[in-house]
Amino acid sequence: MNQYTVQKGDTIAHVTKRLQTDWQTLRKQNPNAIGRSKANGNWFVREGANISVGKGSFADILSATTKENSPANPPKPPPTARQPDELIEYTVQPGDTLWALAVKQFHVNPGDLIRDNGLENPDLLQIGQKLEIRKAGPQPPSEVVASWYGEDYHGRPMANGDPYDMFANTIAHKDLPLGTKVELKNPRTGETASAVITDRGPYIEGRDIDLSYGLASKLSLVEAGVDSIVMKIL
Repeated sequence: MNQYTVQKGDTIAHVTKRLQTDWQTLRKQNPNAIGRSKANGNWFVREGANISVGKGSFADILSATTKENSPANPPKPPPTARQPDELIEYTVQPGDTLWALAVKQFHVNPGDLIRDNGLENPDLLQIGQKLEIRKAGPQPPSEVVASWYGEDYHGRPMANGDPYDMFANTIAHKDLPLGTKVELKNPRTGETASAVITDRGPYIEGRDIDLSYGLASKLSLVEAGVDSIVMKIL
């Protein structure tokens, strides 16, 4: 049995990783150590709580191992290596702005576009000017820690300038280009959903992405508040 005393600032993701367990098991075996925020509905672990997680009986472990390696669940192949970036040449057209090209059209970070083309004044693009657009190559799926945000932010402007719609398939990410399309999967339920990065965040340590309320509902993450999912950049 693994045991841990929750420290100040600990997140659910940190505690589950430290105890080598998942959110459902942690919550089921330690109901008194779990709380839920009245402000945003997110779950949290209580500071100072003593948490213990059992690993289950030998029969349970053997059964899980047998199922994992059964013909219906073959071993997972090694992750695919990231492919090289793709370079695209673009000719500036009338009305083009660096922000629109980066965020709306090519889905790259404006700062990368400025650096790659040595633009001293990105506000003065010239019609006919040649720009080199660097698009990231395909990347293998990765496990990320996801939380969600909803009604408190509904209608507020996002990082891409559009108003936040808590029911739309949108997510916040710290640095991936705005407009990037991703596929999300809850590995425990098999539920999948596609989404677009439209905002920045989350800014809480241990979290990688913030889902809209709508996405969290589709992936059965509303109740958990914070959990690990698999993200694939499309």
